[in-house]
Amino acid sequence: MGNGLAPTLTPRKSPRQDRSIATVDAIFEATIQVLLSDGPTRLTTTRVAHRAGVSVGTLYQYFPNKQALLFAVLEQHLSTLAEAVENACRDNQGANIETIAAGVVKAYLAARMAQSEISPALYLVAMELDARALIEAATRRSEQAIEALLFGASDGRFNDPYVIAQTLTAVIFGTVPAFCMRVMPHAASVEAEKQLTLMFSGYLAASCKAA
Repeated sequence: MGNGLAPTLTPRKSPRQDRSIATVDAIFEATIQVLLSDGPTRLTTTRVAHRAGVSVGTLYQYFPNKQALLFAVLEQHLSTLAEAVENACRDNQGANIETIAAGVVKAYLAARMAQSEISPALYLVAMELDARALIEAATRRSEQAIEALLFGASDGRFNDPYVIAQTLTAVIFGTVPAFCMRVMPHAASVEAEKQLTLMFSGYLAASCKAA
């Protein structure tokens, strides 16, 4: 990178066949393992390939460099968080405000805690790479899901569900990573869930009119 150009973050190709998908999954899992054992600075494509049981050439078929690999792992992580929110919103359609708040918070934190050990390393990856587009895509998915959920609340109506959904998404995507700069123990996650649920419930109650 002596020419001053930023490395490409785009994968060379996407897996389509079952065997290719399994290979990329193994590469992703190996990347997480190396991040946990060595950290992002010492991670190399050679170490990842060795841990995944594939050749470096095979890894390069999908990812042109270390940065593209880390970018893809971060994208998968953020997509998992957005999907958790989407699923919670789908499962709580027609619920009351208290249930909505508890459901969204619980789902998001559960997805975070499922990857709690790797969260600090992924936080560093996001800081080092230009991950703004990835974060925007994940937050937008969450905003749309929460907005649709608010329209169906059983015990209230909101004047501007879009703005409220933006605010709630900003809270969970902005506040929770502060916890995740270090590995969050279970007790801390329980307290975080309690406090965020109270915050969400109070904000929704203050922002709605009776049905």
